[in-house]
Amino acid sequence: MMLPHRVVRVCHVLVLVLCLSAAEDFDWSANNHDSFYYGTFPNGFSWGAGGSAYQTEGAWDKDGKGLSIWDVFTHKKGKTFLNDTGDSSCDGYFKIKDDVSLMKELNLNHYRFSISWPRIMPTGIRSDHVNEKGVRYYDILIDELLENKITPIVTLYHWDLPQVLQDKYGGWQNISMINYFNDFANLCFERYGDRVKHWITFNNPWSVAVEGYETGEHAPGLKLRGTGAYRAAHHIIKAHAKVWHTYDSQWRSKQRGMVGISLSGDWGEPVDITNQKDIEAAERYVQFYIGWFATPIFHGDYPQVMKDFIGRKSSLQGLGTSRLPTFSSQEKSYIKGTSDFLGVGHFTTRYITQKSFPSNRGTTYFTDRDIAELVDPRWPDPGSEWLYSVPWGFRRLLNFIKTQYGNPMVFITENGVSEKMMCTELCDDWRIQYYKDYINEMLKAIRDGVNVKGYTAWSLLDKFEWDEGFSERFGLFYVDFKSQNKPRYPKASVQFYKRIIQSNGFPNQREVETWKRKSTETCSTSNQLLAAEEQRNTAANILKLIHDPLTSHMEMVTEVVVPTVCTLCILISAVLLMFLLRKHN
Repeated sequence: MMLPHRVVRVCHVLVLVLCLSAAEDFDWSANNHDSFYYGTFPNGFSWGAGGSAYQTEGAWDKDGKGLSIWDVFTHKKGKTFLNDTGDSSCDGYFKIKDDVSLMKELNLNHYRFSISWPRIMPTGIRSDHVNEKGVRYYDILIDELLENKITPIVTLYHWDLPQVLQDKYGGWQNISMINYFNDFANLCFERYGDRVKHWITFNNPWSVAVEGYETGEHAPGLKLRGTGAYRAAHHIIKAHAKVWHTYDSQWRSKQRGMVGISLSGDWGEPVDITNQKDIEAAERYVQFYIGWFATPIFHGDYPQVMKDFIGRKSSLQGLGTSRLPTFSSQEKSYIKGTSDFLGVGHFTTRYITQKSFPSNRGTTYFTDRDIAELVDPRWPDPGSEWLYSVPWGFRRLLNFIKTQYGNPMVFITENGVSEKMMCTELCDDWRIQYYKDYINEMLKAIRDGVNVKGYTAWSLLDKFEWDEGFSERFGLFYVDFKSQNKPRYPKASVQFYKRIIQSNGFPNQREVETWKRKSTETCSTSNQLLAAEEQRNTAANILKLIHDPLTSHMEMVTEVVVPTVCTLCILISAVLLMFLLRKHN
């Protein structure tokens, strides 16, 4: 069922054993990849966690909410892993106080969430209807955060376009989305801007464009190869600029807030740093990723390398104009400078080498770049197939942003790691290591002069992971999706991240090592509680089966066998640990 998009990914990501010593650090740094810097972040640095509407809220058809493209997409068979949907997900819509209490437990300074466009404007068109029940939900969430001294950072578009706009106009393929999105944003400024001072227009528009309109892996699932992604991105950039200008002209003087955008970007490192073609290919990789959106916003136009490569390939196809749309001189002036801060989502790194794709073999966004992506098999990869832990790439990306875009104010809006396992595991030592190393690279980047003001751990909760369904877990808190109440359990990383926040960094080696040990000790207790809960659920399901012999056998398999397997995993781990300790003694 998921084979097609996995095959696509395999084609784009080759595995190659590489010599790590070939990738030297930047000239401005004498540190090697393995060095760790003990120190603290600047005063006032903001620590947070995040989530998004469709991934966490559930309540897909409650209280007057309209359909989103993700509601429709996930209800089609074969679009997500095991046909999972976000219909209920974490049930965050009903758990505001519970979830804010988790944030308070972590001592978060901010929480990043998104507003569901169809929840407050069911058709996406303001003149049709404003759903006051939906508006009220976000009022309650914002007020609860502020009462607990947690700053709301609000994303306006985290992928859940109203389905009506997709059906009527073709979604982001249509220029009319610019005005509809502006109307939606204006309503949010009007209703929430007295309390919300940090606005993000779009989250990771790269995924919206490429996976929504090029590969079809994400909603709305269109495969407009070679054109769809560029057209969608063009309209998204113009929509972002319009919303920024709306806030600037109508709301800034009254509300005194900021409007930015959140762009995701992997770092691309040349395979051979002495090979000019590899150096250019790595630069091209980053420009086609984060530069695609950041360069127009900070400089007024697309990266020159994108214009050159796509233009040349379009010409070789016999097209009269480039498949990459163009901005008029007026549009360039209008778009340039429309970000008060830059949100950065970053997870991983690739090695990059030059690879030419002839235009007569089909043209896509991926082949337009003329690159091959490579990974080192020694890089840790505990969860998502695309997510390797390569901390040093984070520092490099941040310094690239500083150099390319005039050292803008930066908020890290997404950074974290998943796990992919059948067995419930709250002792997530790999996540502790990931956060420790990546946050430390961010601290080094701040020492380099990068203007990073805040960090958002991704994510607060385990949640619906788009086409991967519930098969991957990014959360600091484990969510038991099989239980009706969707209880949350802290993973070990909760305690570790909490210590980083309390200390505003890494005071010294001894203390940081103590945090890790204590975090693991705490999670062992949580694991026992979760195992006991799973055993109770197993017993309840068996009793239900006895009383109702017609109950679906498949339901029994998913709700009874899996918790038993998880409990068994915990017992085996405990026995193995005892054996190793006895052997050691």
